[in-house]
Amino acid sequence: MRNSQLLLLALTTLLALSFHAEAADNGPRRCITLKDGWTIKPLVDVKKDAPTEPVTLPHTWNANYLPDTTAYNREAMVYQRQLDVTPDMAGQRLFLYFEGVNSVADVFINRHTVAHHLGGYTAFCVEITGQVKPGTNALEVWASNAYRTDVLPISGDFNIYGGIHRPCHLIVTGQDCISPLRYASPGVFIHQKEVSATAAECEVETLLSLHSGHSSLRLKASMLDATGTVVAAGEVAATGDRAMISLHIDRPNLWNGRQNPYLYTVVVDLMEGDQVVDRVTQQTGLRYFGVDADQGFLLNGQPYDVHGLCRHEDVKGKGSALTQEDYDRDIALINEIGATGMRLTHYPHAHPIYDLCDEHGIILWTEIPLVGPGGYNYTGFLNNDGLKNNARQCVYELVYQNYNHPSVCFWGIFNELLMDDGRNLLQYDEPMELVRELNDLFHHLDPGRPTTYATCVDQKFYLDCADLVAWNKYFSWNGGYEIGPFMDRVKAESGGKPVGVSEYGFGGSTQQHRDVVHEVDVKLPRGEHPEEFQAYSHERNWEALSERPYLWGKFIWVFADFQSVLRREGDTDGINDKGMLTYDRQTRKEAFYFYKANWNAEPMLHLCGQRFTQRTYPTAQVKAYTNLGSATLYVNGKKVGHAKADRICRVVWDNVPLQPGENSIEVKTKSGKNEYSESCVWTLLQ
Repeated sequence: MRNSQLLLLALTTLLALSFHAEAADNGPRRCITLKDGWTIKPLVDVKKDAPTEPVTLPHTWNANYLPDTTAYNREAMVYQRQLDVTPDMAGQRLFLYFEGVNSVADVFINRHTVAHHLGGYTAFCVEITGQVKPGTNALEVWASNAYRTDVLPISGDFNIYGGIHRPCHLIVTGQDCISPLRYASPGVFIHQKEVSATAAECEVETLLSLHSGHSSLRLKASMLDATGTVVAAGEVAATGDRAMISLHIDRPNLWNGRQNPYLYTVVVDLMEGDQVVDRVTQQTGLRYFGVDADQGFLLNGQPYDVHGLCRHEDVKGKGSALTQEDYDRDIALINEIGATGMRLTHYPHAHPIYDLCDEHGIILWTEIPLVGPGGYNYTGFLNNDGLKNNARQCVYELVYQNYNHPSVCFWGIFNELLMDDGRNLLQYDEPMELVRELNDLFHHLDPGRPTTYATCVDQKFYLDCADLVAWNKYFSWNGGYEIGPFMDRVKAESGGKPVGVSEYGFGGSTQQHRDVVHEVDVKLPRGEHPEEFQAYSHERNWEALSERPYLWGKFIWVFADFQSVLRREGDTDGINDKGMLTYDRQTRKEAFYFYKANWNAEPMLHLCGQRFTQRTYPTAQVKAYTNLGSATLYVNGKKVGHAKADRICRVVWDNVPLQPGENSIEVKTKSGKNEYSESCVWTLLQ
């Protein structure tokens, strides 16, 4: 990418893997979710009568720290259950599909090895037709999250949850089928060669696995709009292991982010005569996009501001073993805050979040787990063949399993791989050769999407390693304004490559409070993260970032608090508290409401400081966030004054006197006939 040159990136979409329910009309293919009937025990307990614990999937054994510690188990466990091959499966083909086993999986049928997979954040699929017998079979999975130097990630500021932490399925097909075996892809790839408002030219690539020997097989592809009307169709003879079908769509309804996340349904039928032998049905979206060094991200030819959050798959009490309810709640909160984009850190996330972002129009950056330690010791890369092979495998799996999602716009290569800077940062092995190779591999598999990375060291080391530049940059709590000039320098030194912000923020505890105005110059004790200071930090950061349209993306660290054994901060050890929400997702922090006022057009008013109830200064700043333009303040029932909101949706009253004891604080505003108000009580301590 050269100076101000648009990367008019060809849209590539394909079907999103979704095995959460069987299709009503899916030919003979069945997808049976193996949720129940599992037991677990430690691998080291080899006694025949060793006690086991019943579990359901998804499952992890280390969602919580060991009692009275901030340590967790990194070990191996054995999952077991019966696998019933029923009479109606006779003559059929059977595949086991695991959406994720962290971090290493060995799979056995009747005590015989059928699969070995390295990496816990991508799916894998294995055919077991020849290993099962009619009736009851023994299915066993050894899952290990033990530290290894040949499995990514080898470091990072987050916990590695062990177990079958994503769903598992039994896929049953006929002898001829659309193959699920190519890096656990759905076997159908929809390449969109040219997309515009007037027409879309698509090519449907289908991977076949044909065992019957029948010579009269045909493959049919249809694209349906949201009303179920077929807008394009084609068919070819089904021979060999691959088939291509071209589709032309006149005047497509473009997938346009949150403004119009329009999805088409793609149906691929493998047929013999009039009989459907196999079928894969998914949704996809049609769009084109680009990135410009001066205009930032462009969607369907128009500037589109990508602002949002980084997200970890980590929920209190569940770790990474999330259910559909968890994903639905997260996307509702992401919509509430008004994000247009999200960075899925620091590994491929589970299928539901990609599907939901397609449906809700959230632009995604998704990445492999090549993760460095940031300001901590150790490294994210060790120069051994095992680790490099695992990194390559992760690229294949990430791309093939998520290639078609219209929400996915950026492939991430690494996060915070350190380089010797001659001052305070040290590396282990030199990562750049591998990073360049992975960049080339991403482009080989998917020429239509740009690559990027998140760096915390001088970008000069990595300028030739990806299409886009992004920075993890944290300033002091009261120095957020510095990020603007910093990014200006980054842009000037990027050689014309578009630049963005991959992480920024500050910790925030809902149980720690300080007065920003009276303590603006305070140096916080190590690990103290008052909620008000977090909000102020984000105000200053966003004020600077929102003035720079050249940034192709702006991503807050982080969506919600999460566990990390490295952390000793805030109100709880072992928790990274930079989230906009608490670990349990139950409490929105002040900073959440600040961004909601700036990003979400739905009318809102929020009075700040409702948890900061004990006051020590006789005067106070009263602040509210609102997108309604102004608000009125009342203290102890008396009107203090009406004030207008500033450019970043803050309404502020300075030097408001407080009386000893309790003080009633209330803010009010109106939008048309609707009134909005919030209130609280502050106690001035004597």
